[in-house]
Amino acid sequence: MKNLFLFLILFSITIQAQNDSLKIDKLYSKQISQLVGSKNIKSSFDYIYELESFTHSNLIELTEIASPPFKEQKRASRFAEKMREIGADSVWIDTEGNVMGLLRGEIGDRTVALDAHLDTVFPEGTDVKTRISNDTIYAPGVADDTRGLSMLLTILKTIQDKNIKTKDDILIVGTVGEEGLGDLRGVKYLFKNNSPKIDSWIAIDGGALGRVNFKGLGSYRYRVTFKGPGGHSWGDFGMANPHHATGSAIDNFIDSANKYTLEGPKTSYNIGIVQGGTSVNSIPFESIMEIDIRSIEPSRLDVMQELLYDAVNDALKKQNKIKRKGESLTVIIDKIGNRPSGELDPNLPLIQRALAATKYFKEIPRLTRGSTDSNIPISLGIPSVTIGRGGIGGNAHSLNEWWYNKEGYKSIQLALLLLLAEAGFEK
Repeated sequence: MKNLFLFLILFSITIQAQNDSLKIDKLYSKQISQLVGSKNIKSSFDYIYELESFTHSNLIELTEIASPPFKEQKRASRFAEKMREIGADSVWIDTEGNVMGLLRGEIGDRTVALDAHLDTVFPEGTDVKTRISNDTIYAPGVADDTRGLSMLLTILKTIQDKNIKTKDDILIVGTVGEEGLGDLRGVKYLFKNNSPKIDSWIAIDGGALGRVNFKGLGSYRYRVTFKGPGGHSWGDFGMANPHHATGSAIDNFIDSANKYTLEGPKTSYNIGIVQGGTSVNSIPFESIMEIDIRSIEPSRLDVMQELLYDAVNDALKKQNKIKRKGESLTVIIDKIGNRPSGELDPNLPLIQRALAATKYFKEIPRLTRGSTDSNIPISLGIPSVTIGRGGIGGNAHSLNEWWYNKEGYKSIQLALLLLLAEAGFEK
């Protein structure tokens, strides 16, 4: 009990120290106070609460539309249809599959984007039927990030029905390819093509009320494939074995990666998939492994890449050297993922507004680093932040994913408040 009490005291001190270290310019605290003091914003906050059943029904419907990696089209089509029904000025799906809804501003010199992603991590064929137990919704993808999509629709409806006007254009975005091997393809496409030009980016993706993510966690991902002729475990014994090469490569890489990551900025590595072979008594003709490497420091990703290449090539040489007959193994190293790192100045107006808005809701802003759609604009130096979808959720990326609507409306109110502050709310 004494240890628990001590832990709680230290935890409270740590949180308070973090809070005290956050410097929020009075200019932005004042702006947020003025916004929430306006009749239109107060009315909009009440309206968001009244729309809880609307938000809930959209969450259920969209969750039950499967959206596996690279196959987001059905959900995208329905999401676009819903935005048209609410009444965005224009709605379209771009050639990459992103859904875009534009609200024109009074001046329109800038564009502020509000984003959630359409895809889930679950493969085609996954049962995405929702189940509700004690007010908790269970379903793959319900919190990550279908909840974000339902928030976007409620925000759009609030802006339209309350006739809210802003100086800047607002772009509501449902992106594809945020998860896994999607490699942020949707948001990469947006900023590569720069049409429409986005000046500020707000993403909603995971986390409770109070998340303020303005640091991008970079990652490299690889698929390593050893190939050989294959054969019978007895009759062809002595031929080079791709699985043996994979095992050797893993041992080499873990040894060097472990030594390198013991010091310096945090860097992680993980071999998440190993596959290949046809039977226990067959020499495989192919062995595949997939590797995830992450770091807060971009240059360390390049060092880890060199360690991986050296480990794989040494394993290839070793297995080909000890083979007794047959053809030599070959190897292919494919880079299947590249998410850039980055970090923005917390004094940027968007970040300051996010902090001030969070404080308004009596939450301690949690400054985080993550791998989200915001990685791309952050890496480009464009003001960007990822905020939480609110409520309480758990078991993300599992079949038992769940979300509980504990004052979830507050996260929608906060997102609207931040969006209007950034886009220049016209009273």
